[in-house]
Amino acid sequence: MRVPHPILLVCFGVIFGCGVDAVMKHVMLGGTSVLTATAWRYILGSVIMIVLFAASRRPVPALPAIRFHAVRSLAQVISAFAFFYSLTQIALAEAVVMGFTAALMIAPIARVILGEKMSPVTIGASLIGFAGAALAATANSAGGPVDGNRLYGTGAILISAVLYALNIVLLRLRTKEEDSLTLVTFMNVFPALFLLPFLLLFTKWTPETHSWGAMISVAFLGIGIWWLMTLAYGRAKAQTLAPFEYTGLIWSALLGYVFFQEVPGWRVYAGAAIIIAACLVVAFDTHFAARRAAKIPASDILT
Repeated sequence: MRVPHPILLVCFGVIFGCGVDAVMKHVMLGGTSVLTATAWRYILGSVIMIVLFAASRRPVPALPAIRFHAVRSLAQVISAFAFFYSLTQIALAEAVVMGFTAALMIAPIARVILGEKMSPVTIGASLIGFAGAALAATANSAGGPVDGNRLYGTGAILISAVLYALNIVLLRLRTKEEDSLTLVTFMNVFPALFLLPFLLLFTKWTPETHSWGAMISVAFLGIGIWWLMTLAYGRAKAQTLAPFEYTGLIWSALLGYVFFQEVPGWRVYAGAAIIIAACLVVAFDTHFAARRAAKIPASDILT
């Protein structure tokens, strides 16, 4: 079966991610703590992935790979916890927009860790996209959390963004050696193991009774996100795909309005227009570069 284009995979991964954010916000506003919700998001995901991994009869990776995943997962779980916490402090669309700062950090981190060269067009388009995100972040969204602390929410988002960028770059480093099933299994198992002691010691063990259905859906959506991302980042450069994470602004604004009555200001939509334009620039630049490398005429761009 032919795998879809990496850019398309990332776009669908972003949609799944916005779905996770919206459902998690709903669960936490319903009375489940951030720690409990985050822990069970990974515990349920681990159960699903362990079953799939065992059924596939794949060999367990060697100890160096396990150590690598343990370190990478630590960045992943702290990033996730910080982001989910921010959802209790600021509006969904605002959190996603501020999280876009991660996309700006991916390219330089990829340059240092992976040695990926940064094309001027990609740098420029990423900066333009970041400017659009910054514009959207200045908007005042109606309907945000009544008791939210914007300072705490913003701080949590910045911590989450740095660790998310690091996690994405490390993910690409590992996609060259392991398949998506193995990667996604580790992406659920290690965060669950890291959070389990805190869950048992510091908070209520289980989500609210009415939230179990939502938590199960989050587990499946969470698996879908990283399955799509591992496929995408294993086939294209991190700096090429990073700007397409900006499309999450569109979906988060829509979900925030439908489910939480959050109404973003006009700057959010202006920022979205700039972001989409930046994504298109990167897409065409990548397509032209690939065709030049393959010595295919640029006139055949639509084929």
